[in-house]
Amino acid sequence: MSENTVTLERIGGTAVITLNRPHRRNALDDSIKVAMGGIVRDVREDRSVTAVVLTGAGGHFCAGADLGDGGGDAERGFYVRDLLLDHHGWFAELTDLEKPVISAVDGVATGAGLSVALAADFIIASDRARFVSSFARVGFVPDLSLMYVLPRRVGLTRAKEIVFSAREILAEEAVAIGLAEAVVPADRLRDAAIDFAQRFANAPTHVLGMAKRIMNRTFETDRHALLQLEAAVQGLCAASQYNAEAVRRFFSKEAPLFPGTQRLF
Repeated sequence: MSENTVTLERIGGTAVITLNRPHRRNALDDSIKVAMGGIVRDVREDRSVTAVVLTGAGGHFCAGADLGDGGGDAERGFYVRDLLLDHHGWFAELTDLEKPVISAVDGVATGAGLSVALAADFIIASDRARFVSSFARVGFVPDLSLMYVLPRRVGLTRAKEIVFSAREILAEEAVAIGLAEAVVPADRLRDAAIDFAQRFANAPTHVLGMAKRIMNRTFETDRHALLQLEAAVQGLCAASQYNAEAVRRFFSKEAPLFPGTQRLF
């Protein structure tokens, strides 16, 4: 993209994806849609990437959809529908990306920007972060999967309160209600997120990824189906070179490939 509205940086095995429309507080538009589709695909296919940090430029995470972007009045309904369906493509890919994803949220994560933050497995917030389901303020229902992901994060009743009130949630409250995992000073946010991501450098990426994909479906999968998925995936793990070396080291009392990490938060 000539506008460079999303950037990708590699720091060791960590891919840092940055929404880069700071003049619009990184609001989602067609250029971000196109760029994210390609970048998420590239990260998925690059086996040297072990974790992802998702953040925003200019002191904000994402201000949601760019309401001033495109769509004449006569066709606005169709424009909004098509825009959402197009964004759902990369959003779904990011949500199910078989690698740990960490959202580093500074400033605002509002509307669809809140949804984007929740596409990650973990959220680290700066001390000036503000989370808002702002849809009701402009006469919309929540979109970009917020009505799916938010109740799974904070529970149904709390999710309704957040959506109905359209109020700001500051960083400390976000941690208290399970919307975020940690708060750090704004000037430490990027480093803290990258440091966290790099804890997975020697982890079995495919193992974590397959576990993530199954757990993402826990609440709509019955026990029998989940056990079948578990057994099939465990068979793949047992046939992997990583598992063979890890088991060999275990019985030889050698240092493990992945000793685990300290408590994540």
